[in-house]
Amino acid sequence: MHIIIWLIVGLIAGAVAGRLVAGHGFGIIMDIVVGVIGAFVGGFIAGMLGVPVTNLLMQVLVAIVGAAILLVILKAIGFGRRTTTY
Repeated sequence: MHIIIWLIVGLIAGAVAGRLVAGHGFGIIMDIVVGVIGAFVGGFIAGMLGVPVTNLLMQVLVAIVGAAILLVILKAIGFGRRTTTY
């Protein structure tokens, strides 16, 4: 049951962060991946700062922040850019 909750939190975080940072998401699967990895990034940062993550709302917020940080990094290295050659 916990994995389903993490996937839902990841989907929400990835979708919201994708809209905030990139203006659009990378698709549902990539949004889930970015959201779940972002949740780990956000949880790590929250732990380093001593921020308690005790309820579902805080987990979602931390996951969104982590996913947004991850998306900024991905955009900086050029992930997801489509180039067209003529």
